[in-house]
Amino acid sequence: MSRTVYPFYSSDISSLARSLKRQWMAEAEAPGHLQILNMLARAAGFQNFQHLRAEHDRPLPAEPQTVSNEARRLLRHFDAEGRLARWPKKFSEQRACLWALWSGLPRGEEWDEPGANAAIRALEAFGDHVLIRRELVEGGWIGRTDDCRRYWLIEREVPDEMAELAEQVRLRRAG
Repeated sequence: MSRTVYPFYSSDISSLARSLKRQWMAEAEAPGHLQILNMLARAAGFQNFQHLRAEHDRPLPAEPQTVSNEARRLLRHFDAEGRLARWPKKFSEQRACLWALWSGLPRGEEWDEPGANAAIRALEAFGDHVLIRRELVEGGWIGRTDDCRRYWLIEREVPDEMAELAEQVRLRRAG
């Protein structure tokens, strides 16, 4: 029997551990499988495991038929709100996703490091803004001073092969 994989994310692992300990201590005996799933879900901010499943089972909006197969394949890395939901394994897909992220960053601004982190965090959902920031800097999408105190967007022309993905991600963000 195949299993459905549900992504699990906690922004604060220490808070998660405290919540699990508190819930476990409230049990008279060692909790069973479903009880542990419910504890984990509650610790992550859901009512129970069924609520967590329902959130992840929501169908994504149907993509218009005019979207190419390549863009549709790359869109699987983005959630319904247009945030990068997972870091692609393939280098070529990473680059395509970075173009889409870069196109969503605010134009004409310069940021300090917390500001750059906040701008990137708004565009990703898997919790590693530092990885994305580093890739954007190393790839030449974002510039920074040698002391890493100031960041700015480097204006570039989106390649034609990336424009469709960037537009589809923008539509999800606007949706």
